[in-house]
Amino acid sequence: MTRIIIFDDDHGCFGPMTDMRAAFELRTGMLSTAERIVSRWPSQIAGYWVPSRLGALIADRIDQPVNALPDDDTLLCINGRWAMPDASLKLDSGHALVEAETGHVIAAQLKRVDAERLFNEGELLQHITISQHTDRALYRYPWHIHSMIDTTIADDILTTRVLDAKVPEQSDIVVGDHPIEIHSRARIMPHVVFDATLGPIIIDDCATVRPGAVICGPCAIGKHSTIMDHATIKPNTAIGPHCKVGGEVGTTIFQGYSNKSHDGHLGDSWVGEWVNFGAGTTNSNLLNTYGDVAMRLEPSGQRQRTGLTFLGCIVGDHAKFAIGTRIMTGSVIGTGAMIASTAPAPITTKRFAWITDDGERTYRWDKFLDVARAMMGRRRLEPSDAYIALLREVFDAHAV
Repeated sequence: MTRIIIFDDDHGCFGPMTDMRAAFELRTGMLSTAERIVSRWPSQIAGYWVPSRLGALIADRIDQPVNALPDDDTLLCINGRWAMPDASLKLDSGHALVEAETGHVIAAQLKRVDAERLFNEGELLQHITISQHTDRALYRYPWHIHSMIDTTIADDILTTRVLDAKVPEQSDIVVGDHPIEIHSRARIMPHVVFDATLGPIIIDDCATVRPGAVICGPCAIGKHSTIMDHATIKPNTAIGPHCKVGGEVGTTIFQGYSNKSHDGHLGDSWVGEWVNFGAGTTNSNLLNTYGDVAMRLEPSGQRQRTGLTFLGCIVGDHAKFAIGTRIMTGSVIGTGAMIASTAPAPITTKRFAWITDDGERTYRWDKFLDVARAMMGRRRLEPSDAYIALLREVFDAHAV
């Protein structure tokens, strides 16, 4: 049985969402792409390969070798941006499956020396036999993830079983015929509506759904997360672990450890970790012209057409929003940004920007780190040395 290396080829363009994580750690449905790959090949994972700047941090949080290959003669190398990995894939040694449009490797069965060449130099040797995959298989931009969210969330739920799951008790209001799974240690308060008309629903270990909330599938509520009183969680939403979410939220992914506890709309969006939305913060996910949304992932980058009519915002890790903040369609909020202005946030907000009605300046590093430690401490977590070092690297590279 050939063992697998999941690799980040650094060809994805995800803006601030990959400042603090590898591409395969991105939550692209209920699961990350790495978790989806592992679910297909549960006993074959031998390690991970990431860009060198991420190596120390990923090694901190993954209990597998990172950037160190085993002594196996042959390895199956799987791109961590593969949206829907196919467990039926069969490749002979020395063969690679490549995305036709981009030339990026989807998967390759390689001798160890050829795998090292692929990971270190980003290319296949000439003797490798290449087969082309004519359809897009790899996520490259955030809107690729967003355009598949209805498929990935439902697939993740239906291929995952939670421990001692149960269906809602009769005291809850249930409509629709798709499966609903509630972990035995999840807490469902009175008068919760589960609407499984459009897709399945899963409420994971130690999650809480408070009174009067409406949960519409496909939807996944992660471990230790709380859905607040009278919240409306619309279809195609995946909320990672340790989040608090209220108000109206739909077609949105929360990476984890973020709060939107109060009223306000958040739609067609993607939220990193350690984000806090002040009460009444609301985003737009539709242009008044009903046209395709364009998005600029980096402040100095080009605006790119996404092909989507509905697209809200991308919010990097540790971003904070004051009460009543307005976020415009197609916005990208950089890692560590603090938005505290009566005007809407800039469409592409720089990393570590401190924005008030007096203007924009750089968030002081020492003050930012104090706030980051305080928020993480509320979850009884302490940032590791590797985490702080990478945050500082991002700060030095991108601060205003």
